[in-house]
Amino acid sequence: MKVIILKDYDEISKRAAKIVADEIVKKPDMVLSLATGSSPLGLYKELIRLYKQKKLDFSKITTFNLDEYVGLSSDNKNSFYYFLAENFLNHININPKNIHLLKGVPRDFNTYCKSYEKIIKNVGGIDLQILGVGRDGHIAFNEPGSSLGSRTRVKALTEETIEDNARFFKSKNEVPRFAITMGVGTIIEAKKIILLANGLGKADIIAKSIEGPITAEITASALQMHPNTIIVIDEKAASKLKKRSYYEYVQNMEKEWINVTKVKE
Repeated sequence: MKVIILKDYDEISKRAAKIVADEIVKKPDMVLSLATGSSPLGLYKELIRLYKQKKLDFSKITTFNLDEYVGLSSDNKNSFYYFLAENFLNHININPKNIHLLKGVPRDFNTYCKSYEKIIKNVGGIDLQILGVGRDGHIAFNEPGSSLGSRTRVKALTEETIEDNARFFKSKNEVPRFAITMGVGTIIEAKKIILLANGLGKADIIAKSIEGPITAEITASALQMHPNTIIVIDEKAASKLKKRSYYEYVQNMEKEWINVTKVKE
């Protein structure tokens, strides 16, 4: 696990976008899985900017998304389908046939979830997974107590998650109580993962996720087992890390190593 600590939200958005952009340049037909929420918004805006400057081509990219509210149709402004379309996918040159977004109103949820897993497998798996993290440590909608080997399924949301997401609805009562979500097991099969977090409100859970025990009570802690995860956070979100000075030391040493290899070349 690599931890990158930057000044603020703008910096973490640009750094994360550079990581994604570099991966697309290396593999133009990569499979990218997308998160929703406020954390990745800056990242998506930066990727759109790079596309408009003709520095990125999304025409061969395949996308999936992490989750969706049960009961919300794709055209509902509070659906994650709508969110990703409006904030990212409608602004790039991606082939609509390569977009796989979970829908909240399938006739048979069990069959639908299994089919989503099958599509991921058929395209060769996810190359790069973008994540945010909830205040209780959940990734996607894998609430505390979710199995670390779980697959795509319907999950009941906690009161804390409902309260956190109420700001996107007219009232708390309008927030759906269930969601379809990729499982923790599905997520950690991605070849590379980027998790974004910012602000003091995420400091406690970031520390627990990175430095605490691996536990189903904090599903983000499962990322400690992943061989290629990058945590990109701002100074406030990093404020409770016990080994913060070490992570920053590693960042500086990495810069030195890049300079050394450039000299040798």
